[in-house]
Amino acid sequence: MASIKLLLANDKVEGIRYYETYRKHGGYTSVEKALNTLTPDEVTEEVKKSGLRGRGGAGFPTGMKWSFLAKPDGVPRYLVCNADECEPGTFKDRYLMEFIPHLLIEGMITSSYALGANASYIYIRGEYAWIVDILEQAITEAKANGWLGKNILGKGYDLEIYVQRGAGAYICGEETALLESLEGKRGNPRIKPPFPAVKGLWGCPTVVNNVETIAAVVPIINHGGEEYAKIGVGRSTGTKLLSACGNINKPGVYEIDMTISVEEFIYSDEYCGGIPKGKRLKACIPGGSSVPIVPANLLLKTAKGETRYMNYESLSEGGFESGTMMGSGGFIVFDEDQCVVRHTMSLAHFYNHESCGQCSPCREGTGWMYKILKNIEYGKGKMSDIDLLWDIQRKIEGNTICPLGDAAAWPVAAAIRHFRDEFEWHVTHPEECLTRNYGLAHYADALQPA
Repeated sequence: MASIKLLLANDKVEGIRYYETYRKHGGYTSVEKALNTLTPDEVTEEVKKSGLRGRGGAGFPTGMKWSFLAKPDGVPRYLVCNADECEPGTFKDRYLMEFIPHLLIEGMITSSYALGANASYIYIRGEYAWIVDILEQAITEAKANGWLGKNILGKGYDLEIYVQRGAGAYICGEETALLESLEGKRGNPRIKPPFPAVKGLWGCPTVVNNVETIAAVVPIINHGGEEYAKIGVGRSTGTKLLSACGNINKPGVYEIDMTISVEEFIYSDEYCGGIPKGKRLKACIPGGSSVPIVPANLLLKTAKGETRYMNYESLSEGGFESGTMMGSGGFIVFDEDQCVVRHTMSLAHFYNHESCGQCSPCREGTGWMYKILKNIEYGKGKMSDIDLLWDIQRKIEGNTICPLGDAAAWPVAAAIRHFRDEFEWHVTHPEECLTRNYGLAHYADALQPA
């Protein structure tokens, strides 16, 4: 069954990048509806009813986040769009901004109206240089057609949207580091509280939302929060964009309604189209590099032997012992020939490089994890190194100002938890591991339900 398309319904329409075509296909109707028929609080209420959860990784209810926004008299409020998409394996926001930029701009206007923001910002990853031009063109077109500026639709509401390039730092994906960078400072995360909703950009109440989250406000207002909530299952409402990559036949960006199974997503022709060259599935990271990796036998089924589905609750079933997370939707597939040790080493190197250095557990711990993993990968490891790795990640997790420490620790913990025998093989076969990988082993064997 073809999935419901709310965000990517028109992504293949010729010229949808430009205002005239976007408008002809129903663009900016959510702005009309919001400004003409709803109060700002009523827009927020619709988002609450929708059950929309943050699509950047945390999965926090968006309407609730909005309702936390402080509203002192005479103090400006801001909406900041987090387009700093630096999570390895994730590229769905890039796709949306590149091909349907007006969807984001429309979502920004409707969301800014709800929050009472008169100036809003899109903070975009520095490497997305060409998309800055696309977004600024879309903003210019929107303003020329009366959707931005003074007295929008004659309703007395004013709004300007600005695009700000980041400098390619992963840490700036964390909302308070992003705000620091937006203010022209070094992108170090802030200690919370105070939270951005109380003291954010320039000390004023601020909401920071992901690109996909803001874009989802458009269909929510157009169709109503209750209708949106009917799509999906349980607390996983609406649709979700997924960046599928790795060892699959059809990498790309897909929109799903979160009722499909993981197996269907990987193997159906509608989505990933299976694994190339008839190879078998070994493992997967379903939510971007910072969520736990799981072996094939815990990916398609839960530890209880139940089908695992592509939604927040099902992917996290079993906690970190046997489950993982939806995260940002960066779905990375590994076939039987991939090396988990090498992959974990690459991620440790990434997180060590991207650590801002503010917290010593993260600054020092990520470096030590990389060094130890490098030794194991290149046949210089000891058995005690595996336990040492476990000890280091445990001392990083939960002991840092921002989640980067957790993001660095979780992949290492999951790799050791599920693939310990592969690590041990690298230690006991120091020369062989340089010429071949451990392979599939038992990682796809059916588990006996607990």
